[in-house]
Amino acid sequence: MTSATVRTTPTGNGPAGEWPRAARQHAQRRPAERPAGPPQAARLTAEQVMSRVLVAVEPGESPLMAWELMRRADVHHLPVVEGRHVLGILTREDVAEAWSGGPREQSERQVGSLLAGRRRPRVGPGATLERVAAVMLDAGCDAVPVVRDGGLVGLITARDLLAAVAGRIEPRDEQDEPEIITGMFHLQPVLP
Repeated sequence: MTSATVRTTPTGNGPAGEWPRAARQHAQRRPAERPAGPPQAARLTAEQVMSRVLVAVEPGESPLMAWELMRRADVHHLPVVEGRHVLGILTREDVAEAWSGGPREQSERQVGSLLAGRRRPRVGPGATLERVAAVMLDAGCDAVPVVRDGGLVGLITARDLLAAVAGRIEPRDEQDEPEIITGMFHLQPVLP
């Protein structure tokens, strides 16, 4: 690998020293006042920005079905639950990394086995977004379940955090019950 040094100096396209003066003026500008609008992310909680409608799987489900559910629902994170108790979060990368063999082999495995030995971070609904981000960083993950009284009530992802920081979410204050869609599904491979 080679490295290069880039030197930035004014060119002959204008008066000498024009670029540095313009750069200094730009650097001295004050940031624009934040317009009144959505609340700042520092005041938001996990409950206000989490996803409440979730597609989830039970631990006995196959990786093949988990993959298909993620594909059809266009999600990257799939909670693995027993009832409302969350066992962990399965990602597309987890399924792809553990994939071996064909559809028949995948339909005979269970997603619960993909969670073995993994950290299982979680946060409460009242956790600040700063706390949520710290949990994600400490666990090395990009999604954490939101739990209340041991039950799954939502999921907050890195994308949710970014949307909150960018002021692109409408915080929810209502105490709506989450809608978690689970069930045992089975895909039978169709061989030619």
